[in-house]
Amino acid sequence: GIQIEWMERTLSEPECVLPDLEDATVERYFRCIPEFGGRVLRVAVNRTIEPNRVVSVFFDRTMKGKL
Repeated sequence: GIQIEWMERTLSEPECVLPDLEDATVERYFRCIPEFGGRVLRVAVNRTIEPNRVVSVFFDRTMKGKL
């Protein structure tokens, strides 16, 4: 499964940050995870809530080869 360390690394050192196209309160953070075959982890975060809230975490196939 997805390790907490990978999620924390993606949030602290993202390779790419994009707005969510369907929800203006959410930002998507992306990072390649070498320990998982170089797949791209996407962490979506609601930035309007304090503390910020992680909305979803998954490996995003659509970002493969884009980072």
